[in-house]
Amino acid sequence: MNRQRQCSILIVDDTEENVDILIDTLGDLYDLSVAIDGESALEMLATMTPDLILLDVMMPGLNGYEVCERLKEETRTLKIPVIFLTALGEAQDEERGLSLGAVDYIAKPFNPFLVKARVKNHLELKMHRDNLELLVQQRTTELELTQEVTIESMGALAEYRDPETGGHIQRTKYYVKALALELRKNPRYAEELDPQTIDALYKSAPLHDIGKVGVPDHILLKPGKLSEEEFEEMKLHTVYGRNAIAKAEKKLGGNSFLHYALEIAESHQEKWDGSGYPNRWAGERIPLSGRLMALADVYDALISKRVYKAPFSHSKARAILIEGRGKHFDPDIVDAFLAIEEEFRQIALKYADYPEEVDALKR
Repeated sequence: MNRQRQCSILIVDDTEENVDILIDTLGDLYDLSVAIDGESALEMLATMTPDLILLDVMMPGLNGYEVCERLKEETRTLKIPVIFLTALGEAQDEERGLSLGAVDYIAKPFNPFLVKARVKNHLELKMHRDNLELLVQQRTTELELTQEVTIESMGALAEYRDPETGGHIQRTKYYVKALALELRKNPRYAEELDPQTIDALYKSAPLHDIGKVGVPDHILLKPGKLSEEEFEEMKLHTVYGRNAIAKAEKKLGGNSFLHYALEIAESHQEKWDGSGYPNRWAGERIPLSGRLMALADVYDALISKRVYKAPFSHSKARAILIEGRGKHFDPDIVDAFLAIEEEFRQIALKYADYPEEVDALKR
């Protein structure tokens, strides 16, 4: 009973006798509001959202069909159940109303028992639907959080193994997002880089070097330059990363949240001219995700402090990226970088690991 009293119903009818009958029938069970015509109902609905609407069909001015059409055009009122009140009895009249989105018809003169039963049923259906939608939203939020935590946890494994990562994971995911947002302004990429894809790329970027967990310590942690053999082993981190994510993705299905993570892990060391690794892919054969990550990864390596080099200035890193346009990097992505290079510099400054990097970025 208490839950029913919380439900609100808007009665829309121009006949006082009909309104009185409905109030007598439902007033002890629900919170009722009354509008005497269609225009008044729409004005009231601009500031209230009842749980159900009892809507007369034949009214002066806007009739019930027209009011229902207006309600179904607005997102805020779209899902409010509408029950038509009518003396019309033809099948085509009911068909028209139901086609407009009404959930039921109550014929005049009113049968109080029937009115109560139908109103109660439709309010219960609405509560079940609302609860289901809320549950779906909660589950979706939980799933998205689980996916994000999974990716961050896996990325942290690579970070712990590699002493040079530090803020690298944070910086590169923001670089990738900024590049993608700029690149989508290009009509060639607008459809591919929709908001959901950009969010997935941003969340997947931290796994680009997950394969480094498979590289032996004496190579990964070597402070000096790698030998040719050691570098060949280091290059396999793209294969290790691809294989590890592929195993997980296989269990989740081909459209899993790891799709872009797999692409990035495998292809971020490929080069536009085909001289990269591990597959020597060239041009658009390289997934867009990998092409975005390639520029983000190189820029960050250039402006970062390493045991074997001082951090480069932003202007020097910029010059190197321009030199690699059409060779190492997708020309369109270099152009996107140049359009937002200050944003890159600010990201690097915000997540810098060392004072020397901050000093270099200011030059």
